[in-house]
Amino acid sequence: MIEAMLKITIPIDCGNSPKMEFLKQFNIAFAESNTSFLLESVVDDITWNILGDRLINGKTEFSAELDRMKSEAPTELIIEKIITHGKLGAVNGIMKMPNEKSYAFSDIYEFSTAKGSKIATITSYVIAV
Repeated sequence: MIEAMLKITIPIDCGNSPKMEFLKQFNIAFAESNTSFLLESVVDDITWNILGDRLINGKTEFSAELDRMKSEAPTELIIEKIITHGKLGAVNGIMKMPNEKSYAFSDIYEFSTAKGSKIATITSYVIAV
């Protein structure tokens, strides 16, 4: 079985601060199904609200959702913008899937503290395009 390579496109300025670099790596880990990195990057009582779809509470549910999504690995990740300020961050872009479908996404992140590197909440907007 030949595994497809993930194509990643990211603007040059999307890593010019530690928090921007962290969110870039977090999104790459998500696209690559790097569950261990993702679980290390969130607080134990993480809340992930995928608007219009589901609300995930806690690391156990978060881990189960990541495992469920592994079967739908994207072929391409395009990050368009990463914005950070204080405890907040946002990433938007497009994920292209093997079945030729594409999804535009915008994720809003709240960190546990302004200087922290653990994510406390994620609010995701996902639209088929």
